[in-house]
Amino acid sequence: MAGPGTPRRATVHDVAAAAGVSRGTVNRVLNGGYVSADARTAIEAAIAMVGYVPNTAARNLARRRSQAIGFIALEDPALLLEDPNIGAIMIGANEILSLADQQMVSLVIDSDRDTQRVSRYLSGGFVDGAIIVSARSHDPITRLIAQIGLPACFVGHPPDLDRGIPYVGIDNTGSARAITARLLATGRRRIGMIAAALDRDSGADRLTGFREALGSHFDPALVAEIPLYDYAYGVKGMRALLDREPLIDGVFAASDAVAAGALESLREAGRRVPEDVGIVGFDDSSWALRTQPPLSTVHQPARDVGRNAAELVLLQLRGKDPVPESILLDSPVVWRTSA
Repeated sequence: MAGPGTPRRATVHDVAAAAGVSRGTVNRVLNGGYVSADARTAIEAAIAMVGYVPNTAARNLARRRSQAIGFIALEDPALLLEDPNIGAIMIGANEILSLADQQMVSLVIDSDRDTQRVSRYLSGGFVDGAIIVSARSHDPITRLIAQIGLPACFVGHPPDLDRGIPYVGIDNTGSARAITARLLATGRRRIGMIAAALDRDSGADRLTGFREALGSHFDPALVAEIPLYDYAYGVKGMRALLDREPLIDGVFAASDAVAAGALESLREAGRRVPEDVGIVGFDDSSWALRTQPPLSTVHQPARDVGRNAAELVLLQLRGKDPVPESILLDSPVVWRTSA
């Protein structure tokens, strides 16, 4: 044991404080992960300045490979099973991980207890990396992954995501703006939105795109907010819009499942689609072709999102430098007969 006069050994915390970065960013450098060139330079200078000497035994233990990647879905389990996008993302990710001899471990978080359990699991080194889907703002799992420096990729971009962690997604704002403009071009003038999941970047960005496309035609009273991309909430959201504006003639639903629920409410109200009301969705999922009429929507390349997310995690595990900070995939409008 060191005596009173023995200098204290420098720690990762000291390096992080000296470099002005998070502990997770320092850990990524020490474990061969990707950080920006500026961050790496600052950390290397800080290591020299504070005299940090890595504990080789601890690092070797920390770098032991489990050959497993966590697929973390922060979602209601019932919704998870009926959401075709998450299923397609999972399939795409598994295709890439299987080729790399990595086992995908599915972890579902729907409560504080789940968060605590999964946090212990991730911190225990049971997975080498993680793909995270449906993260909300200020989620503790997002903070934990940054703190422990776990190689990871997010699907979507929570606003508090650490800059050193890559993400894969689409331009939700631009796509929502494009399909709303197309709906407006059909001659609709009283256009509302069923806005879902505003605590996620995808939901908030789709509302932003909708508002931008309408410009002076935007009416905040014609935005019905719902918590989830869910059929039942689509039914409720459409009923709320009809109560506020019985003469509404256009609707942008934040997902195809929400749009399918909205169609049910319009049928109940005796409103014809597209003759009386034009409706558009988002995702180009299996819901879009099940509805009558088929939905005009935005194509979301969910399977490719999963593939790219898995590739970014594997690049970090292989110590490849640089790893892209983000990948945005094309998401074109698919026009059918619902508007």
